[in-house]
Formats: sequence, C-alpha cells, structure tokens
Amino acid sequence: MEEDNQCTKPHAILVPLSLQGHVIPFTNLAVKLATNGFTITFVNTQYIHHQITKSQPNNKTEQDDIFAAARKSGLDIRYKTVSDGFPLAFNRFQNLDQFLEGHLHVYPAHVDELVGDLVQSDPSINCFIADTFHTWPETIANKYNLVNVSFWTQPALVLSIYYHLDLLRQNGHFGFHDKREDSIDYIPGVQAIEPKDLMSHLQATDLSSPMLRIIYKAFHEVKRADFILFNTVQELDSETLSALHEKQPTYAIGPVFPSEPTKSIVATNLMSEFDCTQWLKTKPHGSVLFISFGSYAQVTTKDFEEIAHGLLLSKVSFIWVLRPDTTSYEETNILPVGFDDEIKDRGMIVPWCSQIKVLSHPAVGGFLTHCGWNSILESMWCGVPMLCFPLWTDQITNRKLVVDDWGIGLNICDGVKPITRVEVAEKINHVMSGKLDHGLQKEIKNVRQTMEDALALNGSSQKNFFQFLSDVKTKVQTRN
Repeated sequence: MEEDNQCTKPHAILVPLSLQGHVIPFTNLAVKLATNGFTITFVNTQYIHHQITKSQPNNKTEQDDIFAAARKSGLDIRYKTVSDGFPLAFNRFQNLDQFLEGHLHVYPAHVDELVGDLVQSDPSINCFIADTFHTWPETIANKYNLVNVSFWTQPALVLSIYYHLDLLRQNGHFGFHDKREDSIDYIPGVQAIEPKDLMSHLQATDLSSPMLRIIYKAFHEVKRADFILFNTVQELDSETLSALHEKQPTYAIGPVFPSEPTKSIVATNLMSEFDCTQWLKTKPHGSVLFISFGSYAQVTTKDFEEIAHGLLLSKVSFIWVLRPDTTSYEETNILPVGFDDEIKDRGMIVPWCSQIKVLSHPAVGGFLTHCGWNSILESMWCGVPMLCFPLWTDQITNRKLVVDDWGIGLNICDGVKPITRVEVAEKINHVMSGKLDHGLQKEIKNVRQTMEDALALNGSSQKNFFQFLSDVKTKVQTRN
C-alpha cells in the first residue's frame, strides 16, 4: 500500500514562459503545490536562471539553486535549467522575432529532451504543468504519459478571447485587413467588448508574425489540456470562467501569492532590487505615487516625455521604476534636462524594486501602471488605486477590466487623443489628492475584500485549489 501511495503522489514538472511576469506566478505556484504534498521539478531557461542569479545582492554563483531556501523549509522542489536555443549574450527582446522563431522551432526540442531524461531517471513524475503560451504541452505530456495542466497567468477574459479566435475570424473581427469595428458580443461568457479593447496582438495587421503563430498553436494545444489553472479570483471573472468550465475543467486559484507576499523565499527578479523602504518612511501616509511600466514593454519617447513633465507639474512625491531600456535599447539617458534637479527630495528613480513591498507601504497612495496582470493583482491586494497606461498585449484588455468593469482605476488618457503633460498632471493629482470618487474608493475596498475572502480557508480560490489537487490525484491514478 505504501508503494502505491508513493507512485500516485503527484510529481509535477513546471515550465514557465521565460518572462518575468510569468516566472513569478509559476514560482509561487510551485511553492503552493509543494506545501500541499506535490513533488515539484521546476524548469527555468538557462538565460532566466543567469539573469536571476546575476541580480542577487550577495554575488551568488551561477550554480545556485533558487529553491534552496524552499527545500530547507521542507518543501520537495527540485530545480533544472534548459537551453532556449540561444547564447546567454543574445538580446532576446531587441531581436524579438528571431527569438520567437526559436521559441517555436528550437526550444521545444530542448524541453522534450529534458522531460524525457527526467521521466526516465525518475518514474515518479506523472504531471506536466506548463504556461498556456507554450506551443507543445499536449505533445510532450502525451509522449511521456503525463497529466497535462495548463497554467494561465493572465485574466480569464483574455484567455477566453484567445480561446475563441475562430469566432472572431468567422465574424470578421480578426484575420482581415478591413476588420469590423462594431462590438463583439458572441463569445460565450464574455460581455460585449469593443475591438479597441482586444489584446494588441489581435489588432495587428501582420497575420503571419511569429507572435500570432505562437498564439494560434498555443490555443490549439490548450483545448486538449486535462486541466486549466487560472491566476485569478472566481468572483472577478465568474461568467467567463463558468463558460470555459463547460468546455474543460478550470480552476480559479488566485491570486497565487506567497503566504507573506512581501517575503518570498524564492528569488525571481531578473534585475537587482533597490530598497525603497527608508525613503518611504520619510513620506506622509498615502502621499507617494508609484510608477512602473513592468519588466519588458517599452514606452514611446513622446509619451515618456509627457509623463515626465506631467509628474513635474503635479508636484507629488513619487517612486519611478525606470529600466535602462524603458524607451529603447540605444537611448538610455531619457529624462528631460533638469529633471533630477527639479524633483529634489520628492522623487526617487530606481532601475528596479520589489513592487509588492512598495505598494504595501502606507506611504503609497496611487500606482501609475502599464496594467500587467501581476501589477493589477498586487495593486488590488494592497488597495491602491490605479492610473492605467497600457502598452501592449493583454494590458489593453486588462485596462478595460480595471476601469470599465470593476471601477477600481482611472485612465491616464482617453486612448484616442495623444497623451499630454497637463492631462497626466490632472489625473495624478486627482488620484493623489485624497478626494477620490466615493464609488471608486468603495469598489477598491470591495475588490480587496473579495480577494481576501477567496483566499480564506473556505473561500473560492482555496476550494478550487483543493478540488484541483483531488482531481489531479484521481487523474494520476487512472493514468497509472
């Protein structure tokens, strides 16, 4: 009997997409699963591993295991790395199309070889949890007789739109150079949505781009997954999740945070963190605006200038995360002349920081965000109102959720006319004045409470998570 139990204990290989915004929820999921009896083998690309270890403050070596502390705490998490097909020095973002071609045609073979070696050396492996954006999970899971779990790190609305690309094509809202501009009201479980609120990839005119080919293939594969996990809350996306659940087993288990969000035991940052705590301690409650455009997306030089001048006009205190490549890979000195002198003690500019630590500090009263899903979840968790400035991909659709559907944020501009410094200053002052619309304040509190309730012992996310655990164990037993 003991041998049977050992054989049917879930042992999952986890493979995130090699982007900061995907690695973070995957590491949190690994810890959550391991805390509940899973054995985990976590796979990062060698490039991601290199970036994480290089960013650690105490000069850890390349051989370091990011899950070492988790294992010391008693969690059974092993760690592996795999080549993505490119040398470490290759600039993956600057040569995006080339990198995506490699992601389609080269990287899968490396993953296949690694999974084959892992399964051969450890027959206890019985589950494969991969990012929904990967194009090969079903193929590899079938080849090695593994339960196939897809983990979606964005809102359910976004997955549902990608999932129903065939309907968008049939109705002329995607796949045509002269696309329809009327509302999209035929996707199951999705309220009417305007074409302008679709993800940027679906508004593209190059229909043969490597990005779109990845999307076509990935969302063909996900329809064959045994289970789909969502890093969202049931109550925030209930209609969409219910409609998807009629097609496949789906589980909203988010937000997938560490038990103490500001004290993660796993290193995930690809850039060195600057500690803002001491500076924040000198600022009054709710007086600081946090600004970040995430780990990857770039801002046009014109928009950047207007935001910078808008900040100066607003006179508010702020922390601004400015990556060296915020506007381009060539131009790194991008702040207006005299900006540093003018902001003096009221502004702090850092290349990177722990976002959840900053957002959870009582001195922070607003967040000017690119609307990445992790940023939105963290902002909602901390009860911080958002100023939305989406740049590309799901961020466009996420903005709709935040501003139009949930009413917990404001647009930094109307999205039609160009962004202006005067409008930026007005919106910043509106959020930071402490005189936010009562309805918006109420919705922010309601959403925060909804997230807390979902993660409580009998909350929807916890119930869904434990149902998933039970269903996976049953599936593993039937596979054996």
